[in-house]
Amino acid sequence: MDTDVVVVGCGPVGALTANLLGIRGVRTVVVERSTAPHGQPRAFSCDDEALRIYQQAGLRDEVAADMYPPPLVEYVSGDGRPFATIALDEVDFGLGSEPLHFFDQPRLEASLRGGLERFEHVSLRTGVELTGLDQDADGVTVFLRALDNGAVSSLRARYVLGCDGARSATRAAVGIALSGTSYAEPWLAISGDVEPGGVRQPTTRFVCDWRRPAFVSPGAFGTHRLEFMLRATETPEEMTRPETVARLAAPYVDPDRFTVTRAVVYTFHHLAARQWRAGRVFLLGDAAHQMPPFLGQGLCSGLRDAANLSWKLAMALDGTAGDDLLDTYEAERRPHTAAMAAMSVRLGRVFLVRNRVLAFLRDTTLRAVQAVPRVRRLIRHFEFKPAPILDKGALAGGTRRGPIGTMFPQPLVLPAGATDPVRLDDVLGTGFAVIGPSVTATTRRPGPPATLIRVLSPGTTPAAAEAPAASDSPAAAEGPATAEDALTVVDVDGVLTAWFAKHRAEVAVLRPDRFVYATTLTA
Repeated sequence: MDTDVVVVGCGPVGALTANLLGIRGVRTVVVERSTAPHGQPRAFSCDDEALRIYQQAGLRDEVAADMYPPPLVEYVSGDGRPFATIALDEVDFGLGSEPLHFFDQPRLEASLRGGLERFEHVSLRTGVELTGLDQDADGVTVFLRALDNGAVSSLRARYVLGCDGARSATRAAVGIALSGTSYAEPWLAISGDVEPGGVRQPTTRFVCDWRRPAFVSPGAFGTHRLEFMLRATETPEEMTRPETVARLAAPYVDPDRFTVTRAVVYTFHHLAARQWRAGRVFLLGDAAHQMPPFLGQGLCSGLRDAANLSWKLAMALDGTAGDDLLDTYEAERRPHTAAMAAMSVRLGRVFLVRNRVLAFLRDTTLRAVQAVPRVRRLIRHFEFKPAPILDKGALAGGTRRGPIGTMFPQPLVLPAGATDPVRLDDVLGTGFAVIGPSVTATTRRPGPPATLIRVLSPGTTPAAAEAPAASDSPAAAEGPATAEDALTVVDVDGVLTAWFAKHRAEVAVLRPDRFVYATTLTA
């Protein structure tokens, strides 16, 4: 084998996947048509779960520094009056950051590609495209062509991951079809830089104007994003003219202080591959699924794919797990992706009402129902967003029970001997973790290597202890842990203490992607 894994595509999903594989010591080659990170701001938003995944790749602080978390999102009628508000600054899903972030894709891709330079066992080959592949019982042969001179080469790998977007050559090479719906309504997407004082409407808004629905929002680094639905008689050529862009943008930014970096017309899709695995070939991100943009979950879903599959591949490659573990990738990810896509479609139906009377009824009804506190909280606190939950898969017993299958919270904790709190995942390592108030130095771990974390109640002063530096090594899984393998942390805000009390659990076993694998229940 030339390598363990070939990742096809080095957009955000492919680059993150390669970083996660690199963290786990997997030999990886990334192949990408473009010779530089994408220069256009296509993807725009991510959520708190995405930030946690970047954190698992060791890149959270770097990418988060380049992001803008909007305090609220408004749904407004054609006259600009809000009929629904999501107060993002009041929302905390417990994953360690704000629930929504806007970013600049070129900066994000540069950070992710830069992260690959940390690993001698990860390489990036640019300017080459996939032309085909052959697989057998032992591996996959990938055939490549250089775009500059047409030179043909090949790579032999154990697995191939198709992270190459909606027009995936990997998906085509293994003959997997797409099913779903493509929407006929074209949209104009405008991105640009705003000079100081040039913003006229600073709020993130879905403008639910029946005459022309739109989305407008400030972004990171003084950028602005505006999207407008085209009318039936309008053409892409007409809508991308500078004078048209300036006219549409004028209510939201000063055209004289707005430098357009991108203005393109696109249509959106609700599509999914019939299967996400074909032997040793897997599809991730847009290669596997595409959804409407109204919940901002297209890229996030691809990042979740990477977080789910990368640790399973590492275990299959080092012999810790069998090949059947890889079948849980699609079983776990498809239901949540389908739920996100369905919710995006439902939001689109609210957002895209094109009849004046129906739009009036929508605005009036949504204002009225929010007089009910439970409904108002559902909308205001973003509770309609599908939660990250696994119903079946690589879980103790195979199915969700109680907290098993849910994502474990990530509060601040104070490690023994430290003076400043840190996010929980920063002390969990990259593999499995055993955590709880009843964890001791002699707590048995599951078969895979695992970090031991003992949780102390808020206000407790822990004795000095060393971090479990060797806990992710294969030897750490053999027999009881030693004193050096256990790390004690104080639950700064009481979040973990409350979680264990709520679920009547003494110990939780966490998967590398921080879903709860198992618990031990109290009497």
